[in-house]
Amino acid sequence: MKAIKNILLLVVGGAVYCGVELLFRGFTHWSMGIVGGLCFWICGQINEGFSMDMLVWEQMAISAVLITMTEFISGCILNLCLGLAIWDYSNIPLNLLGQICLPFSMAWFILSLPAIVLDDYLRYWYFDEEKPSYRWK
Repeated sequence: MKAIKNILLLVVGGAVYCGVELLFRGFTHWSMGIVGGLCFWICGQINEGFSMDMLVWEQMAISAVLITMTEFISGCILNLCLGLAIWDYSNIPLNLLGQICLPFSMAWFILSLPAIVLDDYLRYWYFDEEKPSYRWK
């Protein structure tokens, strides 16, 4: 059952991420389904490793850092090593090797909230996990 749950979360996260890219960029790459699914799954795993009593903004901050790290590693492999040129933040201020940048890290902070909520409710609806509740302070 755990494998099915993880596969479902990876697929849903990947599909949603590709949808967001299509909406905002007008295109996506198949590898973004994998990277987006992994980022979605990581956001959900924070609740598994920490208490559900964690403040939601703390979970969002941890998610943003982990997504940025995943994006950097993925970008180094996909863009720099394999030369796929899927994204390039070189023209955006405060970037590192054109693979990550501060403005997108802030975007990941904001986008992590719907990811966290969606993950929590998928777990609640389909896997009989605890009903989500969120604390801001």
